[in-house]
Amino acid sequence: MQAIVHAADIQDRDGGMLLMASLFGLYPFLLKLYADGGYQGPRFQDGLARVCSQVNVEIVKRSDAGRFVVLPKRWIVERTIAWLNRCRRLAKDWERLNRNALAFLRWASIRLMLRRLCQTTI
Repeated sequence: MQAIVHAADIQDRDGGMLLMASLFGLYPFLLKLYADGGYQGPRFQDGLARVCSQVNVEIVKRSDAGRFVVLPKRWIVERTIAWLNRCRRLAKDWERLNRNALAFLRWASIRLMLRRLCQTTI
């Protein structure tokens, strides 16, 4: 898992390029990136092409229908964020330092992974 905690004045697409640049070479098998509408546009596409040329981006857009529609792959991200927000320290931005927020994000992720690994099925 990789995460970057940055100031609120940095756009999602710029932070996304920072994140993908930090992954360069670590995951050569990464071929597809699912992103929401905040990452569409030529600026993110060009930046990603410079950093990770083999990664193909698919923008998962929200439904324009007036009712709830399950979108493919979008629920995975939403579910993961909901699991992480169940941790008290991640529910609000209480941390003064970015490195502390990143540490608590990693602890919460480790907790989720360990619970999955230690589950017993009958």
